[in-house]
Amino acid sequence: MTETVLTALADGVLTLTLNRPDKLNSFNEEMHLALRAGLQRAEEDDAVRAVLLTGAGRGFCAGQDLGDRDPRKGGPAPDLGHTLESYYNPSLRLLRSLPKPVVCAVNGVAAGAGANIAIACDIVLAARSAKFIQAFARIGLVPDAGGSWSLARILGEPRAKALAMTAEPLPAEKAAEWGLIWKAVEDDSLMDEAAALAKSLAAGPTLGLGLTKQLIQSAAVNSLDQQLDMERDCQRQAGRSADYAEGVTAFLEKRKPEFTGQ
Repeated sequence: MTETVLTALADGVLTLTLNRPDKLNSFNEEMHLALRAGLQRAEEDDAVRAVLLTGAGRGFCAGQDLGDRDPRKGGPAPDLGHTLESYYNPSLRLLRSLPKPVVCAVNGVAAGAGANIAIACDIVLAARSAKFIQAFARIGLVPDAGGSWSLARILGEPRAKALAMTAEPLPAEKAAEWGLIWKAVEDDSLMDEAAALAKSLAAGPTLGLGLTKQLIQSAAVNSLDQQLDMERDCQRQAGRSADYAEGVTAFLEKRKPEFTGQ
């Protein structure tokens, strides 16, 4: 059986490649579990300093595979809430809480939950030919996989509602212009740029980067006082790290630091 998520670890970067290219990497249960296992490995394995998520073939991810949900086959209506709680939500929570940087390389269409998994990553690069589509309205559903949360916070209510209600494709360059992703790059340089970025992050002070991730994600819901307290606590932890000592020492010695993530 073909692996639905390919994994490779090199230079501290765990690359996770969604691998159902004949289905535009749409999710079935096997791929859900494989992605979750990859993210859990990233969380638990000290050799993993950063994650690179991408898709095989001509698309990143078309969302849920609807092939086994054909209403014409009869039977009871599916419990999509169960699908979210059992499969999508655990992976989204892992992505957001992972104390290591996650780079996403969107190599083609990212639709439905596929779009929302991409924008849940920390730094998103997309090929210029890529498109982000909130496809839920086309089949009578609501945005999921964190989409209603992410879109409203990143883009604001007017754009979030319009994208979700019209299901209009958002080209990669406009997604970058609107701040939904970091940047759009030429198709043939996407993977090289994404891999170089992930490798650079993996060689960095990843404990501090993980704390930075926590701080920025908390800012949308914290008051200023809460955020100041959280900055104090995170800076205290970072200031006691080996990476901080190495960074200051390297600065004083006028050399490149050698961080360990500790």
